[in-house]
Amino acid sequence: MIVVTSESTRSERVYEALRGAVLHGEFAPQQPLKPQELATRHGVSLAVAREALLRLVGEGLALRLPNRGFVVPSTGAERWQRIAEARTVIEPAMLRMAIERGDLEWETRVRAAHHRLAGTPAYEREGDPHYSDAWAEAHRRFHRALLDGCGNDVLLATFDRLWTDSELARRWSTVHTPDRDGAAEHRAIEEAALARDADGAAELLCRHVSRTVAALPRTKKGS
Repeated sequence: MIVVTSESTRSERVYEALRGAVLHGEFAPQQPLKPQELATRHGVSLAVAREALLRLVGEGLALRLPNRGFVVPSTGAERWQRIAEARTVIEPAMLRMAIERGDLEWETRVRAAHHRLAGTPAYEREGDPHYSDAWAEAHRRFHRALLDGCGNDVLLATFDRLWTDSELARRWSTVHTPDRDGAAEHRAIEEAALARDADGAAELLCRHVSRTVAALPRTKKGS
């Protein structure tokens, strides 16, 4: 039996608060995340604040730089390009496998996940540049449902990690491409996958992933 201490509860609370703040644009790209300042703001010890920041580093939501402490990644960081490259190699291959191996249950899960995504409002308020957490989760579940028909838990675990690592870039991309019709892209991928058009679905997914990172403004120096 695991006993949840007040210290672990505080750590989780600070982590969730910082994670939400970064994802919702409360910290600008390349802005320093100062442990002592954050500890004071949230009324916790320096150790708790640093633990929360290290968890953000593990999710790609912060960077730990030698002699510079913690910072929010830059929009033009080379890391986003590397993650996108990995995704465009791995996910289309997984989708091909899912189309080949997926059964009626897989088709049902894909349809249900797309229906939920299409019916979930992308933004909590009109004019809000950052999409809602509910939509973000529906979005993740749709992409996961597409690929889980591949039946390979190692590949699915890789997808889960890459998805988490790319969440900040995905949110920034949405801010910079307000006119992008992501709903149409998702619908086209779903239709091709369920029509068992492996070539078409894989190409659509590859373009979908590539567009996200391509929309990010580059900086002179990636972090």
